[in-house]
Amino acid sequence: MSAQSIDRKHWTVGLVGYGEVGRILAEDLRRQDVKVLAYDIKLDGNQAGPLREHARTFGVALAFSHTDLAVRADFIVSAVTASQAVSVAKACAPAVKKGAFFLDFNSASPGAKQRAAAIIDAAGGRYVEGAVMTSIPPYRIKVPLLLGGAGADALAPLLNALGFNATVGSKELGVSSAVKMCRSIMIKGFEAMTIECFTTARAYGVEDAVLASLKETFPGIDWEKQGAYFFQRVIEHGRRRAEEVREVAETVREIGLTPWSAEGTAERQAFIADLADDGVFGAKGTKTFARSADWRTEADRILGFIKAKKQAS
Repeated sequence: MSAQSIDRKHWTVGLVGYGEVGRILAEDLRRQDVKVLAYDIKLDGNQAGPLREHARTFGVALAFSHTDLAVRADFIVSAVTASQAVSVAKACAPAVKKGAFFLDFNSASPGAKQRAAAIIDAAGGRYVEGAVMTSIPPYRIKVPLLLGGAGADALAPLLNALGFNATVGSKELGVSSAVKMCRSIMIKGFEAMTIECFTTARAYGVEDAVLASLKETFPGIDWEKQGAYFFQRVIEHGRRRAEEVREVAETVREIGLTPWSAEGTAERQAFIADLADDGVFGAKGTKTFARSADWRTEADRILGFIKAKKQAS
């Protein structure tokens, strides 16, 4: 199939995963009148209401299962949590259409991508790995996407005809994901270190001196602005980031190196996610956060939790 041959009125994109990423892709595809079919395991639970309302608003059809989606979709995008990448491939494989592309959008290790590829390809599908190279919300469907695998060359023009910003990283499966994972060692680690550094400095009352020193060493970074951004991104997306960095750790482990830094980053991201779930940053049990443009407010909330925990023990 060529990029010119895509008939938007009859071609159906199947989204496995209807979280933030899935919903963004659905919205942008529907604005082009592309048919979208989605499935998420949360559709079967108590969080189904908002997902179903979103689907009604944007005209997204909902599948009943992975199999139901795979048998109806001409092209599948897997956008779930990193740890579920292989499981989703297993769930979709029995019903995937022969020759249909399966784009793995997940931040999984090269080894996980290779295992998922073997499952889809054995079932007659065409697996392509996708490495998302930066935060999705600002770019939406145009987020830089690095493709990998034998089918990457064929899929890239089709994706770009649908509004994506895809380039081929390598025909060798796992290379594009390795680029993404190695980048995440630094980026997600920078987030975790900033939260740990700033919160500790705040506890000792030395934050101004620490920030002044950082500014002197790295004058190109606005540390106040960067700190606030990192705190908010981790508060809101720490759970997904922790999952991703555990895959990063696995990527490091696959080469025989102990992933001390990545493992620590995953724990710090998960710690913040747990606090968010407990309502430290907003209403408990919701994703409505009491956002602050000042990272100090968030650090004080963390310190307040630590103090209360000490007093309780």
